[in-house]
Amino acid sequence: MVVMFQEDNGTSSVASSPLQVFSTMSLARPTLLPSPSSSPFHSLKDLKPEERGLYLIHLLLTCANHVASGSLQNANAALEQLSLLSSPGGDTMQRVAAYFTEALANRILKSWPGLYKALNATQTRTSNVSEEVHVRRLFFDMFPILKVSYLLTNRAILEAMEGEKMVHVIDLDASEPAQWLALIQAFNSRPDGPPHLRITGVHHQKEVLDQVAHRLIEEAEKLDIPFQFNPVVSSLECLNVEQLRVKTGEALAVSSVLQLHNFLASDVTNNNGHSLSGDSASSLPLSNSGKIDSFLNAIWGLSPKIIVVTEQDSDHNGSTVMERLLESLYTYAALFDCLETKVPRTSQDRMKVEKMLFGEEIKNIIACEGSERRERHEKLEKWSQRIDLAGFGNVPLSYYAMLQARRLLQGYGFDGYRIKEESGCAVICWQDRPLYSVSAWRCKK
Repeated sequence: MVVMFQEDNGTSSVASSPLQVFSTMSLARPTLLPSPSSSPFHSLKDLKPEERGLYLIHLLLTCANHVASGSLQNANAALEQLSLLSSPGGDTMQRVAAYFTEALANRILKSWPGLYKALNATQTRTSNVSEEVHVRRLFFDMFPILKVSYLLTNRAILEAMEGEKMVHVIDLDASEPAQWLALIQAFNSRPDGPPHLRITGVHHQKEVLDQVAHRLIEEAEKLDIPFQFNPVVSSLECLNVEQLRVKTGEALAVSSVLQLHNFLASDVTNNNGHSLSGDSASSLPLSNSGKIDSFLNAIWGLSPKIIVVTEQDSDHNGSTVMERLLESLYTYAALFDCLETKVPRTSQDRMKVEKMLFGEEIKNIIACEGSERRERHEKLEKWSQRIDLAGFGNVPLSYYAMLQARRLLQGYGFDGYRIKEESGCAVICWQDRPLYSVSAWRCKK
């Protein structure tokens, strides 16, 4: 099987990354590189960084091919070389390769459930909430992505709520108060005065909601704004819309930041409750996507004036491991490259974000199948079709909102980032590589 590793538009996605050279190579016969089997380990250590980067990509694709075809002895040989050349503390490609190597090894282990369970038996299953929130905060600090998402979301809400006296905002993942502190301040400076504002925060951890509530109530009291916070302790999949306590006469807004893709994992079981194979799952028609469809219909039933959705703009929901590896390698090389230009390699915080956030996502995309594979990121085009089918029409983000977002990026001095407009939505890119999308919607009546 020959797998070409090419960008759709022929441009390099990550400046200074070996990925741009590799885009012209084929997996089966990499003319620029020796074959892994003929390369003694000592000579591999002497490779220059760019050659090493190319070699790592070649090894990852070769290894994934062996894993997919069940050739475990060859996969093991590739993993041995990958482990030698990759490093979570090295350059961009060494770091990326370290996490993809771990993910491929995990995938092999999962084919022996007994072995996999025995090796993971003593690991604690409970997630450390404070660590989870801390890593999310580091991501917020190190990347401008959430800042841009919050700015565009708040701007869309402010514009939709012009003249409204009672506003209710539902946050489907209320873990970060920064977004709503900015909204409270913006409402406070409205010429006609602030509305009565109610924010409903959904999160699976009560202590996270308590912290958010404390910060927001404190700010509202300081500004003397009529404000209520309604905490809903629930995972998104188990959420009952009755818990959101939407009242008659309120103008409703819904914010979803990196949440909706979680529903796609719930849609890979068939009517008998059996998990579908990767192929069956990713070929489900959009109109028949179970949980996500039901959820969007339930939100539509609440008649929101505006719903703003931020999602990863990547195609990580392919039916084969090779498809997902090709796509996710580009995405995560871009994200790791963002950090390479801004944060020292020895930074413990950088390593935390790479390991606990990106590393876990990579592992899930590559090693897991069925309902266990939760990181099913999809492109804006697919999300737009799905949200449109649920009865929502696109609300183009305003010129002013896009201008503010571009200024925010410039103000932070992030040279490699840019925002492109796509059908009235914003796509946040690193160089030419789309990373995240922000889109706004209203009910079609």
